[in-house]
Amino acid sequence: MNFADAVKSGFQNYVTFSSRAVRSQYWYWALFCILVGIGSVVIDAALFSQSYMRPVNAIAELVLFLPTLAVSIRRLHDLDRSGWWFLLIFIPLIGGIWLLVWFCMRGTVGPNRFGPDPLGAAGR
Repeated sequence: MNFADAVKSGFQNYVTFSSRAVRSQYWYWALFCILVGIGSVVIDAALFSQSYMRPVNAIAELVLFLPTLAVSIRRLHDLDRSGWWFLLIFIPLIGGIWLLVWFCMRGTVGPNRFGPDPLGAAGR
């Protein structure tokens, strides 16, 4: 999956929590979110340089919140883990590191309880 496909899939499946997302889809989505975040902060700094108002960034974060949550849960599903594991993010430092390690791991080869392998057995 390339960058454009991952972004397109992220927005098309922004409320789909039941399938699987491969590593490339998750990491391209994460890159897209970082780029949008940087862009929105730059726009806010240019438009509101004398205040602490950051409305463009706030809107961008609200728009990206649900798709990011869905892609993250689908990524956990690719590892054959429940989406509830995403709540580890609320454990300071350790939870984020734990999820980062999981998100870097190769997904389950072949079908698992969350659906068929998105890449197929030959694609891994």
